[in-house]
Amino acid sequence: MTDPRLIHHVGARAIEWLWAHRDGFRLQPDVDPEVGFLERFKPIGELALICTVLFREGVAGSRQAHLARQLLDHTWRETLDGGRMLVRAQRTEPFSTVPFEVYLPFRELGYSQPEVERATVLNHRLDSWARFPVTPTRRLGLSAFQRRFGLTPRPPESALTDATWLAATPEPWTVEGHTAYDITHTVFHLTDWGERPDGLPPRVADYLALWLPVWTDDWLDLRRWDLLGELLAVDACLPRPALDERAWTGFAAAQQPDGAVPAVRAMPDGDPDEVFDLVYHPTLVAAFASVLATSRVLSALVPTAS
Repeated sequence: MTDPRLIHHVGARAIEWLWAHRDGFRLQPDVDPEVGFLERFKPIGELALICTVLFREGVAGSRQAHLARQLLDHTWRETLDGGRMLVRAQRTEPFSTVPFEVYLPFRELGYSQPEVERATVLNHRLDSWARFPVTPTRRLGLSAFQRRFGLTPRPPESALTDATWLAATPEPWTVEGHTAYDITHTVFHLTDWGERPDGLPPRVADYLALWLPVWTDDWLDLRRWDLLGELLAVDACLPRPALDERAWTGFAAAQQPDGAVPAVRAMPDGDPDEVFDLVYHPTLVAAFASVLATSRVLSALVPTAS
């Protein structure tokens, strides 16, 4: 089993980097809506989602938790203007699910924007929202988010699982980059981002227990750090995680002294904003995988009551 200090240190350093580069979580209010006004909301939603896991698991150190809360306060107050930018996003693209997806983790952490809440309840009643064309895995995630918001999922999650790539447990050697990301997010949605390992159907859990170590070895050798981080997070979502020492040691070695994690091979050079856009996601993933794996390691070390 991997040393919990190594795993925890990865997440602590990742949060340090994210805090130091918090202005990278920026919007582009003046961009033409046709070329993607809502694109810049994705990093903010991912940050809030990872922070919900960090606070839920309760294994972060005091400084790590403090910086995570400061990051949330900064992005909510400064970047989202107290949620008003989410209202603007909803008005710009009235039937987009993005404002809802970004808002939910903030809501779960105590932030509030009544107009977004009203729009979510209204849009949930529309067939357009339930039939908006997205991949089966994202549709599963949207239904899970509706449940967490307190709405009846449309369609229900039970009707969506079998449509995902992972549920078919296909030939494991056919996995490549896009498929692997689909696998990881199917696991995250089915387990509520690691909170419910028993949310995985047993045959899917068995399939992952058998093949995940093979995929992890492959992407470690390829130095695909972003995907490796997601696979390490998937491992921590399993009923019996492997917490592979070789994979975690290699992942930790790829992390830079300042806490940043490159997506592939080495850190990129260039304009700071462009570098942020290239490395924020693997660094967020490092924080996510770290807190989940640290929680699982510590749970394994604590003897169960007789």
